[in-house]
Amino acid sequence: MSQYYLMQDTKRCINCKACEVACKINKGLPKGPKPCEVIAVGPKFIGGLPKAFFKFMPCFHCEKPWCTSACPTGAMKKREDGIVYVDESLCVGCKVCIAACPWGVPQWNPERFKVVKCDYCMDRLDKGLLPACVTICVTKCLNFGRADEMPSIKRERAAKAMAYFE
Repeated sequence: MSQYYLMQDTKRCINCKACEVACKINKGLPKGPKPCEVIAVGPKFIGGLPKAFFKFMPCFHCEKPWCTSACPTGAMKKREDGIVYVDESLCVGCKVCIAACPWGVPQWNPERFKVVKCDYCMDRLDKGLLPACVTICVTKCLNFGRADEMPSIKRERAAKAMAYFE
């Protein structure tokens, strides 16, 4: 399991897609590949009114990632801290990892003829910074941290929300 976790408060997300843009800028990506994506769920009619929410979909950094198992060159790797990433120098562009991932996370970069995916901006993490998507989020619906810290962060957010209505 990854030592890190990216949590989204779907009630705060307004589908501005700033997270997607920040990710693409951080990775220097062209039009097309999206290592993270915001998807709309709905609308559904609840109480006669249309309701929708938006789900942020990064890589899940699986315990036993199918993409790493499928990669014939070893380009798809998992770090000790659980982050799954692409070693671009080993990627031959065979796209086997794309087919192996049940979530569709690995994406094709048509400019480099290589695969790209969410790696929690490990270049930034290694410098003590947060992932680009988290830093740019205008509604602060994205939270990133160590997996063992997330339950307390979730409780703090819920307590603040309840205090607002008191």
